[in-house]
Amino acid sequence: MGDVLWTPPADVRERSRIGGYLRWLREHRGLDFADYDALWRWSVTDLDGFWRSIWDHFEVVAHTAPTATLAERGMPGARWFPGATLNYAENVLRMPGRADDDPVVIAHGQTRAPVTLTAGELREQVRRVAAGLRRFGVTAGDRVAAYAPNIPETYVLLLATASLGAIFSSCAPEFGTRSVTDRWQQIEPTVLVAVDGYRYGDKPVDRRAEVAAIRAALPSVRHTVSIGYLDPVGDPPVGALGWAELAAPTDEPLAFTPVPFDHPLYVLYSSGTTGLPKPIVHGHGGILLEHLKMLALHHDLGPADRFFWFTTTGWMMWNFLVSGPAVGATIVLFDGNPGHPDLGGLWRLAAETGTTYFGTSAPFLLACRKGGLVPREVADLSALRGVGSTGAPLPAEGFTWVYETVGDGLQLQSLSGGTDVCTGFVGGVPLLPVHAGEITCRALGAKVEARSADGTPVIGELGELVITEPMPSMPVGFWNDPDGTRYREAYFDIYPGVWRHGDWITINDRGGCVITGRSDATLNRGGVRLGTAEFYSVVEGLDEVVDSVVVHLEDDEGGAGELLLFVVLAEGLKLDDPMRAKICRELRTALSPRHVPDEIHQVRAVPRTLSAKKLEVPVKKILTGTPVDSAAAKGALANPESLTAFAAFAQRRATDNTPA
Repeated sequence: MGDVLWTPPADVRERSRIGGYLRWLREHRGLDFADYDALWRWSVTDLDGFWRSIWDHFEVVAHTAPTATLAERGMPGARWFPGATLNYAENVLRMPGRADDDPVVIAHGQTRAPVTLTAGELREQVRRVAAGLRRFGVTAGDRVAAYAPNIPETYVLLLATASLGAIFSSCAPEFGTRSVTDRWQQIEPTVLVAVDGYRYGDKPVDRRAEVAAIRAALPSVRHTVSIGYLDPVGDPPVGALGWAELAAPTDEPLAFTPVPFDHPLYVLYSSGTTGLPKPIVHGHGGILLEHLKMLALHHDLGPADRFFWFTTTGWMMWNFLVSGPAVGATIVLFDGNPGHPDLGGLWRLAAETGTTYFGTSAPFLLACRKGGLVPREVADLSALRGVGSTGAPLPAEGFTWVYETVGDGLQLQSLSGGTDVCTGFVGGVPLLPVHAGEITCRALGAKVEARSADGTPVIGELGELVITEPMPSMPVGFWNDPDGTRYREAYFDIYPGVWRHGDWITINDRGGCVITGRSDATLNRGGVRLGTAEFYSVVEGLDEVVDSVVVHLEDDEGGAGELLLFVVLAEGLKLDDPMRAKICRELRTALSPRHVPDEIHQVRAVPRTLSAKKLEVPVKKILTGTPVDSAAAKGALANPESLTAFAAFAQRRATDNTPA
C-alpha cells in the first residue's frame, strides 16, 4: 500500500477548519498538539475534554446547559450531556456565515427543473410545514414518515418534524411496498408524506399504487400528504392533501421545541437482508455533534462550500449530507439515475453547481474508471477540492484513477462507518497525506481498533473492527426494544463493553486503515482470514468481468473448505476454461495461491441491496441449504430475482453431491 498521491499544503493549519480548531484549543484550553496522531489520541482518551470542546467550539445552541459531558462511560448505556436541552433543526437552520439571500439548497434531478432555496426561503418553508404538522396534531415523539426522494420537500419535512421534537423516517420511493411496511409498521407513523412517482433517467415510474398499499398497511397514519412530483398538476389521491396545503401560509412563528440531548431525531434502518430491518434510533444531540465534527474538521466544509453526495433518502449518507448547512455549507441534492445519459452526468452536475466537495460511492468511481471516463475532459472541475468515497472499499487503482482523471490537487477521502452511527468513523483529514488504497485515519473521538481472534488489539494485521470508547452518535437504542436486548445483541455480544462493527480492518503503524469486507462474510482458508474487497478488486479489474461475488463454505471436518467465485461477464461472453484460468492466474499473481477459488461459475447478476451493497451472507446461506425466502428479505434487494440462480445451483449440488 501506499504511494502518496496528495500531500497537505504547507499552510494547511492556516487554511483549514481543523487548523482553526487547533488554534482554538491552544487559546481556550491551553492544549497544543504537534500532529494529527497526538490530537486523535487525546480525543479518544479525554472524552469529556474533546466532546465538550466540540460543543463549545461550534457554539451549540442549547436551551438549558448540560450538567456534565459524559455521565456514564460504559457501553451500551453511555450518557452524554445530561440536563442539556437543544434542537437539531435549530442548530442546522442557524446556517453560520450565511446571509438570508445566500443559496443553501441546490436541487437537480430528472423529474423536474432545478430548484434553489436561499437560507431565508429554507427557514420560511420549514416554518410553514412545521405549522402544518402542528395543525395535524403532531407533537414531540410522534413519527412522520416520508416516501420521497432526495428533493427539497423531504429535507424541509425532516427539519420541520425535528423542530417539533417529532421523529422522522424516510424510505426512498424505489423501495417496494413490503420493504417500506417492514420498516414503518415497527414505528407506527401518524403522518405519511409521499410522492406520486419519479423519473429514473428518461423512464417515468408511477408509485401511486405502492403509496395506496403502504397507506393501507399502516393503520396508525391519520394524515396523508401527496407531493405531485411526477405529475405536478394532478390531484392528490382521495383522502390525501397536497404539499401546498401542508405548507400553507401562516402567521405562526418558527419555533423549536427544546428536547433532551438523546431525544429521538430520526429512525434509520439496517438493510434488512436477513429478517426485519433493525430500527436504529438516533438522537438530536449526538447526531448534531458528530456531524459538526466530521463536516467541518474532517471534510473541511464551511460557508464557501457546495457539498454534494450522491445518495437516496434510504441511505444514511442522505442524513449526513443534509447536516451541511449546520457548518454553513450549501448542499447539492440530486435525484435520478447517476448513469443517465452517461457516467459523465454527475461530473457535469458538479461543474454546473460549482460543487467543491463531490461525494459518491466506490462502485460509481470504479464504474467510471472501467468505462474509460476522464471526468476533467467532460466537465470543468476547477472548483472541486475534495472527493469522498464510501459504500464499499476503494482499491488503490480507484485512488490512482481519481488523481489521474479528476484532478491532482484535490483531497480524496475514502471513509467507512455506517447507518449504526450515521457517520464515518475512519476517513480523511486535511492534515494528513493520501496514500493509494488506504483510508487515511481514524476520526477524532472514534477509538477504532483491530482485534485478533483472541480479542487482543493488533497493528499491521487483519482484525475485527471494534470501537472501544463510546461516541455520542451511537444509537439511542432500537425502536421497541425497552430493555435494550436487541441493541446489545447487535453490537456487544462478542466483546462485552466493546462495540463490534462487523467489518475486517487492518490498521497500520501510521494510523492508516484498510477495510477488507464484512467479517460475517469471512473467507477463512486454512486458518488465514481473507477479506472479500481485494478479491473483487482483482476479479472486476478484468475487462471481461462486470461483477462478482465470492463465498467460502467451511468444512465441518476442519479442512480448507470450498471457495466459490461467481462472475457476471460482459454482454455476449461465456465462461470457459481459458477464462477460468485467466481469473485464477490473476488472483494467484496479485494476491496469493490461497485466493484461487475451487470453482468459478457464471451468473446473470450478483444480488445487491437497494443501496448497492453485495449480499455475500445470504448467498452463502442459500448455498448451504437455507431456503431463499429465509436467507434474504426480497424487498430489501435491488434485484431479488438474482437469488434464484444460487438456489438452483445449491439444489444441483445437493442432487449431484458433486460440484456442478
